[in-house]
Amino acid sequence: MVWFAVIALGGLGLLFGLLLAVAGKKFAVKVDPRLEKILTVLPGTNCGACGFAGCRGMAEALLRNESGAASCPVVSEETVYKIGEILGRKFEVREVEVARVMCQGDESKIKYDYQGVVDCRAAHLVADGYKACSYACLGLGTCKAVCPFDAILWEKGKTPEILMDKCTACGKCVEVCPTKVISLIPKKAKVYVKCSSHDKGAIVRKICKVGCIACGICVKVCPTKAITLENNLAVIDYEKCTNCGICVEKCPTNSIVMVQ
Repeated sequence: MVWFAVIALGGLGLLFGLLLAVAGKKFAVKVDPRLEKILTVLPGTNCGACGFAGCRGMAEALLRNESGAASCPVVSEETVYKIGEILGRKFEVREVEVARVMCQGDESKIKYDYQGVVDCRAAHLVADGYKACSYACLGLGTCKAVCPFDAILWEKGKTPEILMDKCTACGKCVEVCPTKVISLIPKKAKVYVKCSSHDKGAIVRKICKVGCIACGICVKVCPTKAITLENNLAVIDYEKCTNCGICVEKCPTNSIVMVQ
């Protein structure tokens, strides 16, 4: 009886194994060999900035022709061309962008001593933050915490610095900032307004030495008419701006800056 049971169980195991092997071949999902090739050129950070569930999700969307290669804000121009070669399609190359902190928050006066959770979103829930300027960077490092590329330098209480050689314009820091002082702008733009305040000039003067007071001098001196005033804040049209720097020289509060 024991041997009969052993033989019976062994036979059943062999039968089920054969059935599974046949089913595995019959119902196997064929993987497009181009999928792995695309995954090798995508960044692999799975940041989700493209709108898909990681790099694999985007690669699958590319294969289904449901996305363009430039949907990934992280990919370089070279990578876009490589994906085009793999798929036999031509993709448009987006303009290279970087994140910039549009604020000199260290100069803003303080409303109260914040002793809560070290998180900008938490601090912003308390009377729009502890800075006198409600549009100011709160300097608690939430942007650094979410950056998947280690592209942000930060010291507690200080305005963070974005490293241009590491920033990929994924937009994670832009999304998480509660005061919206981080923006994506063209990498070629060397001149930008390092302020996000929409308060009137008289208020700005009282709470920040380097805030935009909407005086309009930059609008008047810009030779390409690239600057306008919108809701008490100077706004630069980067398509028109030539990085001449005249507005930087003339700005009375130094709220317009030029970088190398």
